[in-house]
Amino acid sequence: MTARRDLWRPVSGCDAGCLPGPGETPAVPVARRLGRLAAVLLMLAAGALLAGLLPVLPARERRAALRGWARGTTRAFGVRLVARGRLPRRPSLVVANHASWLDVLALLAVAPARVLAKREVRRWPLVGPLAVAGGTLFVDRARPRALPAAVRRVAAVLRAGHPVAVFPEGTTWCGAALDCRPGGGFRPAVFQAAVDAGAPVIPVRIGYHLAAAPAPGLPSARAGGPTTVGAFLGAESLGRSVWRVLGARGLTVTVTATAALHPGRDADRRRLARAAESAVHLVPPRAAAPAVPPRAAVPVLPLAPVSPRAAGPEVGLAA
Repeated sequence: MTARRDLWRPVSGCDAGCLPGPGETPAVPVARRLGRLAAVLLMLAAGALLAGLLPVLPARERRAALRGWARGTTRAFGVRLVARGRLPRRPSLVVANHASWLDVLALLAVAPARVLAKREVRRWPLVGPLAVAGGTLFVDRARPRALPAAVRRVAAVLRAGHPVAVFPEGTTWCGAALDCRPGGGFRPAVFQAAVDAGAPVIPVRIGYHLAAAPAPGLPSARAGGPTTVGAFLGAESLGRSVWRVLGARGLTVTVTATAALHPGRDADRRRLARAAESAVHLVPPRAAAPAVPPRAAVPVLPLAPVSPRAAGPEVGLAA
């Protein structure tokens, strides 16, 4: 598989071969899967009601409501959430690798923020109205000329005191095969918003693991390590991805906030993007992109290396 690159609409080289096959991962009984589905539908209904309340709530209460809803929905899916590191109190640009549609729930459950999403999300049933009510910023990836305006909106939101979350890989990928990764790495455009607003950048690493004990005949590496169960690839439907997650036993999503990067007024957004990418993927900065300011490289806590399989797949929620 070879990753393909489009200047404005990056895609990955992932396909069905990147996903676990039938019987390769621990699964719950069908009855329990259906019970989880019922719980998720209830949470989506609650989200629809919440969408009507969010616009009238003060900012602090709005973030608390979003956090509570996201955590409840994550639990309804049967997914365990683990948060590590600290997010700053001041408004920041939160940047993360893209692993799944679950990424958005995981981030909102840990650090409620206004998410930069592709325009198509606005039309998703139930999710779209909630996204609009939650202050999601939308970008039309089919119109390159709209990108500067989107960056200006992100900067304005940061200046207004609100955190913003983005997925600068621009699309999702399985994380298991390195040649699947979208070409170009973290896309630098949105980092200009942090430079213009004088806001810190918080690299966040999202990883998916199976915590269940190995089942008879199941390889232990699949039963207790990084997994692509949560991956959402462009070739499959959202419903199929959701059904797979509902059936997974012991699926855990870990959200790790690393050290803040503090760009100066004249910081180069490309170098800033490379430094954030290095923090998220635990790889040395590329030679062509030296690290940003020295003060940005101090970790919040000791970080154990994470397998490259823990990265992410194909929804494309950011430009």
